[in-house]
Amino acid sequence: MKDQRERPVFFLSDGTGITAETFGNTLLTQFPQETFARETVPFISTPELAYQVVETVNELASLGPLPLIFSTAVNTSIRAILSTASAHFIDLLGGHVGELERALGTRASGELGKAHGQGNLLRYQSRMAAVEYAIEHDDGQSIRALENAELILIAPSRCGKTPTTMYLALQHGILAANFPLVDEDFERGELPDPLLPHVGKCFGLSSTPLRLHQVRTGRRPRSQYSSLRQCGYELRSAEALYLGYGIPHVNSGVMSVEEMAATILQRMHLHH
Repeated sequence: MKDQRERPVFFLSDGTGITAETFGNTLLTQFPQETFARETVPFISTPELAYQVVETVNELASLGPLPLIFSTAVNTSIRAILSTASAHFIDLLGGHVGELERALGTRASGELGKAHGQGNLLRYQSRMAAVEYAIEHDDGQSIRALENAELILIAPSRCGKTPTTMYLALQHGILAANFPLVDEDFERGELPDPLLPHVGKCFGLSSTPLRLHQVRTGRRPRSQYSSLRQCGYELRSAEALYLGYGIPHVNSGVMSVEEMAATILQRMHLHH
């Protein structure tokens, strides 16, 4: 955070900080005219650590724009210390916990590790099993137990199959495989043979020729693989396959991984 023209933003948590980052960044997208310098500080588990964070925030506040703090601290004493920092303090958890306590007529446990850790052991284990499945079935490496897949993402190379599959596995526990579409498939006008028994589980990703060209150029510049012509040909051919087999698809060139995952879950009626 060296450029003081940027407004410092802290995502603070006594857990992993994932929720603070996700929700805080979602809110910040509503202010595209602003420039932010982001820093995540997880596992603020003691008053001493909380005071150290406050000291860091106060130092930055004395040098430039007043920082923003997005906090998901569960522990009330930690939260109270963090709120004393010279910053705009946005408590993403505390007020809602109080509302839920009143609604449910009981006190919150204040325990850590419930959102992204092992608070729900079965859910955690299913997510880890889904990640292992996604790794084994990445990019068509294995067709073992393909019948167990809840979802099979298909697309030309570099359209976002792997990150989307991994996100669905890690965040939602979906057993997802992904399979590349290649020139041989386009020439035949047919899906790869291993996918034919599982067409109903398939979901296609597309892109824009320019976006795919840019991504591929970063990997193999000045090659036929990355040429704009080849990218356009593969995307047109893939979309023809999707239409021919009635496979739903989205354009990954204009969507984030999170948006694609939400769209896929909704359209494929998948739930963790």
